[in-house]
Amino acid sequence: MASIRMDVDKGLELIKRNTVEIITEKELKTALDEGRQMSAYIGRATTGSIHLGHLIPLSKLVDFQKAGISTKVLLADVHSVLDDQKSKWEDLDLRVEYTRKCIELAFDWEKQPEFVRGSDYQIKSDYILDVLKMSTIATVDRATRAASEVTRMKNPKVSELIYPIMQALDEEYLDVDIQLGGIDQRHIFAFAREYMPALGYRSRIEVMTPLVASIRGPGTKMSSSVPESNIKIYDSEEAIRRKINSAYCPEGMTHDNLLLQLVGFFILPAEGKFKIYRDAKFGGDLEITNYSELEALFSEKKLHPADLKKAVADYLVERFKFARKYFEGNLDLLNQLGKEFLPS
Repeated sequence: MASIRMDVDKGLELIKRNTVEIITEKELKTALDEGRQMSAYIGRATTGSIHLGHLIPLSKLVDFQKAGISTKVLLADVHSVLDDQKSKWEDLDLRVEYTRKCIELAFDWEKQPEFVRGSDYQIKSDYILDVLKMSTIATVDRATRAASEVTRMKNPKVSELIYPIMQALDEEYLDVDIQLGGIDQRHIFAFAREYMPALGYRSRIEVMTPLVASIRGPGTKMSSSVPESNIKIYDSEEAIRRKINSAYCPEGMTHDNLLLQLVGFFILPAEGKFKIYRDAKFGGDLEITNYSELEALFSEKKLHPADLKKAVADYLVERFKFARKYFEGNLDLLNQLGKEFLPS
């Protein structure tokens, strides 16, 4: 019994790691206590290029798998058009191929998640009927609030209000127990929990991860359309080092520090440790095993930004070597997608 309890506690700890909110943690704990076989999904709209900002919520799938939860990735091609036509209907095949390949190559998966293309089920009659049913219940104000932090909402299109309705229904049609996403998805997650029972479907558990800072510092965000604000997973070695070296990282400043966030949210969960090589006169090498230790060293100015930047750049260069190699051999795909998809 003690070992079962330990497994439940360890599973809960893994799922909670690097999250900012779970709706609700009580429901999650109950499901784990009861030994339910659960599944989780994350949706990735096939819009712009895949960069480091996208990897933080995606990396939680690895934790879910370690906790015994099966995982799915929704390649949300229909959603990408509904969001103010960030993708074109005629480009969806290429966008889906690109997005799937990036996710496959971004992580050292023990087991690949199941990939599901949205248009494979979202244009079938039963799904569309449920969209229409929910549209007769949800108000314009409620749908607008749900979509406000996710879709563009500049001169909003009707399609942008359909977006949260479909995202709610995806939980049922993907047959999952948990939906995962960034904290910017919170309004849609709350919308799903409110309206799914009205159609006779159960509410799901919603797990949210933090948003990472931009390379350029506070007040900005990583954007696929602004190359110098992000790092693509297939950027050249030179570009990765240049962007990391230019990243906002004031000595001793831990708030909105992308470099610290990358170690805490991406590197440590994947590797369990993070090695920083330094000359003996600067204190010698460091092996970090938890984020609190790293944050303390940096805030106390016992770790210089230059040493942190070099270590993070070295890791990313090595981590993404397979993605670089793949896309170096498939530049035709990137050229077809558009210049914003090309590596820096």
